[in-house]
Amino acid sequence: MPEASLGRRKLGAEQSPEELAIRSKIDALVAELYHLREDEKKEFAPGRDRVHYAGRVFDDEEMRSLVASSLDFWLTLGPYGEKFEQAVKKYFDARRFVFVNSGSSANLVAISSLTSPTLKNPLRPGDEVLTPAATFPTTLAPIVQNKLTPVFIDVTLGDYNANPELLAEAVGPKTRAIFLPHTLGNPFDLDAVLKLAKEKNLVLIEDCCDAFGGTYGGKKVGTFGAMSTLSFFPAHQMTTGEGGGVVVNEGKYAKIVESFRDWGRDCWCPAGVSNTCGKRFDWQLGGLPKGYDHKYTYSHLGYNLKPTDMQAAIGLVQLEKLDSFVKLRQIHFKRYHDAFKKYEDRLILPTKHEKADPCWFGYVITVREGVSRAALTRFLEERNIETRLVFAGNILRQPAFHGVDHRVHKSLENTDRVMNDTFFLGVYPGLTPAMQDYVIESVDEFFKQNG
Repeated sequence: MPEASLGRRKLGAEQSPEELAIRSKIDALVAELYHLREDEKKEFAPGRDRVHYAGRVFDDEEMRSLVASSLDFWLTLGPYGEKFEQAVKKYFDARRFVFVNSGSSANLVAISSLTSPTLKNPLRPGDEVLTPAATFPTTLAPIVQNKLTPVFIDVTLGDYNANPELLAEAVGPKTRAIFLPHTLGNPFDLDAVLKLAKEKNLVLIEDCCDAFGGTYGGKKVGTFGAMSTLSFFPAHQMTTGEGGGVVVNEGKYAKIVESFRDWGRDCWCPAGVSNTCGKRFDWQLGGLPKGYDHKYTYSHLGYNLKPTDMQAAIGLVQLEKLDSFVKLRQIHFKRYHDAFKKYEDRLILPTKHEKADPCWFGYVITVREGVSRAALTRFLEERNIETRLVFAGNILRQPAFHGVDHRVHKSLENTDRVMNDTFFLGVYPGLTPAMQDYVIESVDEFFKQNG
């Protein structure tokens, strides 16, 4: 039994022999239920069964850990959360990891942290943040929500990351930060971006929501910026259901990130603990009377973005499997890449930086002139194969972002191309060889029918 599934026995609370016996029975029954369901699964039938682009990959260990945590009935973030935060922090060798309820919330917390009045030179309304226009909505939304000005950069076809040359050209007198995703798990040119950030004194935040487990120059993505963000939604490299987090690499942001997650409070006591600082009733902050309870003192306009302890219980088990998930994604990616090389005159296939070893989120394809994306994706969908577009396409053309204050550097020609001609297939660990065979055969059949 994995340590994460041992419930309170590993979290410091004593249990009676009777409770331990009941828990042991429940644990065994949960495992039995999982294996019963697995035994009832039918062999994949091409055309009948859906080939999903992503999905949960788990076994009885996650279910047992989840049930064990539910029996404790902590519910809110607690002992499992603390263990999970420490485990992810260790994985990245970070200063702090703050678990939140989604990758979108992680982005919100990270960007909001740059505006903290506790910093010497916080970002202020109107300050600029460099970011790609081919993006996910909640990578951009926190910039707008904090009244910062996004500066949109075109992407490069093939890797679909912000063009580093354009990034350098786009820096202006108000530019203060760079917020870039490793698009679909493909690390951007970190050498160029870090050099730019250092030369221009810009804060770099990595959006690693699609990229957990990848490396650049042998170093984990998520360890290069001042902060990085993760998503644990079921489509991503590992899951807690809903969930995400902020990896803090520069210590000055650690307390700020936690504060924005936890209502904006100034106190940093963990759940169920009081007076960690030893002077709970001795602070003098703001216009409050001296000695006002530090647990009810607020230094930021924060949120409640905490996940649950039950999510953390799942995450502890999933994190142990991350390396195997990474390898499977890479194997599935290579299978498609090898199969589709014969169509390079009709399709733009994915490329990566020579120093990058991605944990791929998907296999991304741009159709060349003469091939219709709509026709190809419709053909695949009709054969029960899921496809996805590259998120919002040109996000400035999305209704939610019409009229937002922004600046565009040069053209967004490639971004519009992505909007019109690009899609991706899944490479998640749940794919089987039979599923990939069917996808490859279907692409072959499309080109056979369409010249």
